[in-house]
Amino acid sequence: MTSLPKSPAKPTDRIFVALDTTDLDRAVDLSRQLVEYVGGVKMGKEFLTTFGLAGVRKVAACGMPVFLDTKFHDIPNTVASAIRAALPAKPFVINIHASGGRAMMEAARDAVAEAGANRPLLIAVTVLTSLGDEDLADIGMAGPAEARVVALARLSQQAGLDGVVCSPLEIAAVRAACGPDFILIVPGIRPAGAAAGDQKRVMTPAQAMDAGADYLVIGRPITGAEDPVDAAKKIADELQ
Repeated sequence: MTSLPKSPAKPTDRIFVALDTTDLDRAVDLSRQLVEYVGGVKMGKEFLTTFGLAGVRKVAACGMPVFLDTKFHDIPNTVASAIRAALPAKPFVINIHASGGRAMMEAARDAVAEAGANRPLLIAVTVLTSLGDEDLADIGMAGPAEARVVALARLSQQAGLDGVVCSPLEIAAVRAACGPDFILIVPGIRPAGAAAGDQKRVMTPAQAMDAGADYLVIGRPITGAEDPVDAAKKIADELQ
């Protein structure tokens, strides 16, 4: 399987297209079409629940690095075991929820390390991009969102993780708190004129890159476009 460098070589390497689908043929077809225009593919709960690691391998065979958007959140031993179960698929990135706590993140870190030099990047989800300050208040989490994201990012770094998932609006604050080498993977990316959908904290691809994102996760603006390749080309041109 091909792999991306830890520091992307060119702007298009920074794009992970989100294949949130239960149609394996479509996922494989999109991966083949987009291989020259994006850096990798992200597969989340819809895909993984339907096809498991066998489906991941079929998509990975198209030649792009894989971001397993597992968002594991459980007791430390369970998360570590789940990480070990996912390692044979050779993902480039795998993620967990920072809100699972330091012990859980450290257990995940140790499990990832078992893959040796070719281990995946271990990334923590901070606050979902569908949540705003009012949503955080509803679930009893002290806001505002930016403060919560920064606190969880710091905890993730202390636990030895490679980086976090955060919305575009928190890039600068997390970068200031965690430094230049901490990897920031950023969803909530919407090209100019695209609908925000269920995302509440969004930016355009160029804005997010300028703010300091390392990788961008882009789904529906590409996969839902009438011509996904053309949509990906336009985003790549914007980043160039």
